[in-house]
Amino acid sequence: MENSFEVKNAKCGEIQIISPCGYLDAHTAPELENAIRTAIDAGEKFLLVDFESLDYISSAGLGVFMAFIEDIREIGGDIKMSSLKQKVYAVFDLLGFPILFDILPTKQEGIAKFDELIAKP
Repeated sequence: MENSFEVKNAKCGEIQIISPCGYLDAHTAPELENAIRTAIDAGEKFLLVDFESLDYISSAGLGVFMAFIEDIREIGGDIKMSSLKQKVYAVFDLLGFPILFDILPTKQEGIAKFDELIAKP
C-alpha cells in the first residue's frame, strides 16, 4: 500500500499556511521542501505549518524545516507549527524541536501568534 502525501496552501493576511497531509518521509519530503521554497521565493516570510492532517513524519521530514528556519529568521520571518497529532509531536519533541520552533495547539493560535509578531513595529 502506497502512503499518500500532499501539501495544501492557504493565505491568512500576511501568513502563508502550509498544510502537509498524509505521510511525510524521505520520499515525500522534497514535495514539502518545494512548497516552502516556492512560498519563500514568492516573498512569504510568515509560514504557519498546520499539521492537522499529517499522520506520520520521519527524520527526513523534520530536516526540511531545519533547512529553512535560519534563512527565514534572517529576513525577519518565522516558521511556526500547529495542530500536531501526539505521535507526530513525539518525534518533534525527541529531537528538541519545541526549543527551536513555536509549536501551538491550534491553527488559530498559530495565526494569533503571528499577528502579534506582525503588529510589532
